[in-house]
Amino acid sequence: MAGPELGLLFQRHFLAARRLRGMPWAELEQQLTAAPQRSQSSLLLDILHQTVLHPLCVRFPPPASYRRRFLTELIKQHESTAADPLDELYDALAPILNEEESTRCYKSYILPSGEAVTLSESVAIISQGTTGLITWDAALHLAEWAMENPKVFTNRTVLELGSGVGFTGLVICKTCNPKTYVFSDCHHGVLKQLTENIRLNGFTLEPETTNPAQGQEAEGQEYQQPKLLVAELDWGSVTEQQLLALHADVVIAADVVYDPEVTLALIGVLQKFSSSRADRKPDIYVALTVRNADTYHVFQAELDKAGIRWQIIPAHSSNIFLHDTQPNMTVLQLLV
Repeated sequence: MAGPELGLLFQRHFLAARRLRGMPWAELEQQLTAAPQRSQSSLLLDILHQTVLHPLCVRFPPPASYRRRFLTELIKQHESTAADPLDELYDALAPILNEEESTRCYKSYILPSGEAVTLSESVAIISQGTTGLITWDAALHLAEWAMENPKVFTNRTVLELGSGVGFTGLVICKTCNPKTYVFSDCHHGVLKQLTENIRLNGFTLEPETTNPAQGQEAEGQEYQQPKLLVAELDWGSVTEQQLLALHADVVIAADVVYDPEVTLALIGVLQKFSSSRADRKPDIYVALTVRNADTYHVFQAELDKAGIRWQIIPAHSSNIFLHDTQPNMTVLQLLV
């Protein structure tokens, strides 16, 4: 792996605040050992500018504690060489040492085009009584599958159940050209954060068509914008008529099968699509991480009981967003 490639790999890990131990430290150590002093410094400075000093990090920084740990490890790598001290590394660390921790942070995910999806997230797994304020790996997995299968979404109306902070939907809106995308959730705090993230990425929401988009649009990005909506949708009380009014061609959900009670509510929603008299049933895809085999089997059994057929979608080949590739992550297509 060449130096510039290594810098870009660190960048993708760092801006998305992926686990530090998953970064290519061994490859860096190998390159530093083999390189002359001048090249050692050049490689470390390149990584510094691709990460902590990158414009996306300056504008939308990952957690302060994460940046501190990253720079500490980078300095440790430098100090293991015989190269002259690099003031730039210490200058970058100094202001972060006294930076107060926040309950929120940013994560930026780089698309193959070089464009980014940037999200404001909670630093805690559970915040405001919900797990919906962070991005889970099944959402990354589903987004990658969508990017490999854009025709599923192109020029179609997509309804996402349990959108959380919006990662999957924003990727689809930037890469798959849907006609309409309906983000939905039921938690007020999640809906507020979701709306902020949509605007942060240069999109406007209906009926805000006259409002200037904010966020990354300012950096020159222009979109063939789909129509975007955010809907408060409670699975326990939503009616068949409300779902039909959304005219969804495609329904997706990620990481919503983790609790039997939630699973039953989800199947209740899916049954409303199944029992509807619409001429054409929507295509339905659910991405999940199988953390508990019993919960997964309950989901499958309840689908069977509800008369909803299902099949496992073959695994896709890409790992664009550097999530933990696990054999227990899958996408199901549901046939209502």
